[in-house]
Amino acid sequence: MAVYKDEERATWYCSFHYNDWTGKNCRKLKRGFKTRREAVEWEQSFRNQQGANLQMTFKDFVDVYKRDRGPKLKEHTWENKDNLIKTKLMPYFAERKMSELRGTDIIQWQNVMISYRNEKGEPYKPTYLKSMQTQLTAIFNHAVKFYDLKSNPVTKAGPLGKGKADEMDFWIKAEYLKFIEEVKDKPFSYYAFQILYWCGLRVGELLALTPKDINFDSKIIKITKSYQRLKNRDVITDPKTPKSKREISMPDFLCEELKEFLSKLYGLMDTDRIFHYTKCYLHKEMTRGAKNAGVKRIRVHDLRHSHVSLLISMGFSAVSIGKRVGHESVDITYRYAHMFPTEQLQMAEMLNKEFTEV
Repeated sequence: MAVYKDEERATWYCSFHYNDWTGKNCRKLKRGFKTRREAVEWEQSFRNQQGANLQMTFKDFVDVYKRDRGPKLKEHTWENKDNLIKTKLMPYFAERKMSELRGTDIIQWQNVMISYRNEKGEPYKPTYLKSMQTQLTAIFNHAVKFYDLKSNPVTKAGPLGKGKADEMDFWIKAEYLKFIEEVKDKPFSYYAFQILYWCGLRVGELLALTPKDINFDSKIIKITKSYQRLKNRDVITDPKTPKSKREISMPDFLCEELKEFLSKLYGLMDTDRIFHYTKCYLHKEMTRGAKNAGVKRIRVHDLRHSHVSLLISMGFSAVSIGKRVGHESVDITYRYAHMFPTEQLQMAEMLNKEFTEV
C-alpha cells in the first residue's frame, strides 16, 4: 500500500498509480487521513472501484453504479433513487462485501422493512416496499450484467410489496366541486386545481406551464416540459415519457377562466412560469380545501386519476383517454380496468348473443 505519514501536518496520505477505464496510467493523491488505517482503507476502496472488484463493499459499488447509470438518467430520477438508497439500503448493506451478500441477507432485510411501523403505527405501503426492492434489484443486476457477479441475491429472496395499489384514490365530480369552492379565495390555487382536474395534467406539467403553452383561439394546452425543484433549484426537463408530449383541448368554461386569469397577471412574459410555486404548496392547499369541504383527502396526483375516472364514466375509450393524459391505451386499460364496468357488461351481452345465435 502506497501510504505515507505527512510529518508537517501530522496526518497520513496515499499516493499511487492506477490504470483508468481507458487504460491510461494515472496518479492518485489523497491527503488528510487521521490514521494510517483510514488511508489504507481509502486506497483499497478506490482500487476496488476502478477495477470493479466485487470484494468491494456495497457502499463502494453504489458509487460505481452511480458513475455508470447517473449520466443516463434525468436529475430528478436519480435524486429519487439516491434518497431510497441512502435511507433504506445503506443502513443495512453499506459495509457488506458485494460478493458475500446472500439471499438470506436480503430476506432478513425484507423482514425488517415489513415489520417497520411509524409513530402512528403505520407500516410502509406495499408499493413503497416494491420500490425499495426494485432499486436493490437494479443495483445487483448491474453487478451481474457488467461486473460478473455470479447471481442476484435479491431474485433468490423473492418478491417484496406490490407494484400497484389495491385501490386508487380519486374524487367523483361532486366531491371535487365541493373542494374547489373552498380554494376560490386563492386564485393561483383555484386555477391550478381546475387545470389538474379538468385536463388531467401531471403536477410537474402544470408547474412548467407558460402563457406561450396556452392557445386560447384553438383552446389548446400544449405539454412540452415538466418542472422539478431539486436542491433549491428550479429545473425544467422533458415530460415523463415521449407519449407525454401532447396537446390537450380545454372545455370552453376553463378556457374563458384562464384567459381572464392570465389577463390580470401584469408583467407576466410568454416564457414565464404561470404557477411559480412548488408541489409542497399544492399539497398544503389540498389539505386545506379537503378539510373545509368535508371530503376525503386525496393526493394532488390523484386529481389526474379523478380526471380519468370522469372520462370513463362519460363513455370515452381507453385509446382516446390515453392520448389525452399521455399514457398508452394498454396502460389505461390495465390501471383503470375496474372503472370500465359498462364495457364488461357489453362484452358479456355480446358473447351471450354469439352463443345463442349458433
